[in-house]
Amino acid sequence: MPQWDGASRINIAFFGLRGDDGQGEGCPTCTDTIMVLTVDPATKTAGMLSIPRDMWVNIPGAGYGRINTAWAIGENAKLPGGGPQLAMQTVSQFIGMPIHYYVQVDFGTFVSFINLIGGIDVYVEERMVLDPLGAGQDHFVLKPGDYRHLTGPRALAYARCRHESQGCSGGDVGRAKRQQQVILAIRDKVLEGETFATLITQAPQLYAEFSSGIHTNMSLEDAIQLAVLAKDIRVDDIKRGVIDNTMAIPADTTINGVPANVLRPVPDLIRILRDEIFVPGGPLSPLAQGDPVALMQSDQAKIRIINNTYTAGLEQRTATLLTAQGMQVVEYGVPTGASNTTKIILYSSKLYALRYLTELLGVGSQQITIQPDPASTVDMEIRLGEDWVGRVPSGY
Repeated sequence: MPQWDGASRINIAFFGLRGDDGQGEGCPTCTDTIMVLTVDPATKTAGMLSIPRDMWVNIPGAGYGRINTAWAIGENAKLPGGGPQLAMQTVSQFIGMPIHYYVQVDFGTFVSFINLIGGIDVYVEERMVLDPLGAGQDHFVLKPGDYRHLTGPRALAYARCRHESQGCSGGDVGRAKRQQQVILAIRDKVLEGETFATLITQAPQLYAEFSSGIHTNMSLEDAIQLAVLAKDIRVDDIKRGVIDNTMAIPADTTINGVPANVLRPVPDLIRILRDEIFVPGGPLSPLAQGDPVALMQSDQAKIRIINNTYTAGLEQRTATLLTAQGMQVVEYGVPTGASNTTKIILYSSKLYALRYLTELLGVGSQQITIQPDPASTVDMEIRLGEDWVGRVPSGY
């Protein structure tokens, strides 16, 4: 994995393995927690998107299955990159965004880190009776309306709880919301007082100490760079979203001959939430911050243009226009067939360039296809249609 340049948007998938949960559910390498963190250095904004474990998706090379089984399939089949690679590919394909890194933290390491920073503080919204893992850990009660300080074992119990019998409402969706709350509480604790400076100074030693319980393809240098950037991101500029039952349909199916309950996604609704989290300014809205031209140019997107019209030379005229705006047209492609509408295919996370082009070319969301492809020689492809012929500005 190439080193992060510190300027481009970065998407990180966080996975929590079920492990031996003591609840008889089996599949210790199923990822019952799936959360994607996106960070944009250009506008100092971030977002979190949680995906339910029972989402019924296409797992590359394995057909349809629950999204939480991708890691286990990759491990069991001994695929290149193993479980992490297949899980990353599955999540990327499902949300239509590239995943650059993954992080998986063992329960013990999570508990140790929370204790290292002195615990976290959370606001409790419902009565909960929790049983932390580990010897000597008694059950404890949380009351609604309280701010409670949680040690490592208690923070883990709070983040894992999903059963109504314990007072944890919302099932997997409620658990995902609490996990995002815990992530923000960790952020607050890490950034307060001298804690941040101490952690950065001790980063190499801590990395070595916790390395057996943290599994990731992110280098220590990139992790430190990301942590430094996090200091400049206000909590109000961190968007949060959970794909819930309003964006998926509960359904019955069979898995290996066994009846199973799954969630079938409603793509259009999930796309709206995804764009609110990942696309600057949200779906089909102006850029939230900064100069649109400067942000577009900061993406340094490489563009291929294909002329799918009967107007000869339209691709060169369009390239001249885009170049004048500061964009990089690096290729002309072979026509894919006459088309009345202009389309954009996005192969990487150059979202500022995409937003600028949609405004410039008058392209709506239905004319955009997000198709992550790390092997692509360009970041996006513009397929010119007849609707663009009469809209080319004079002089081009």
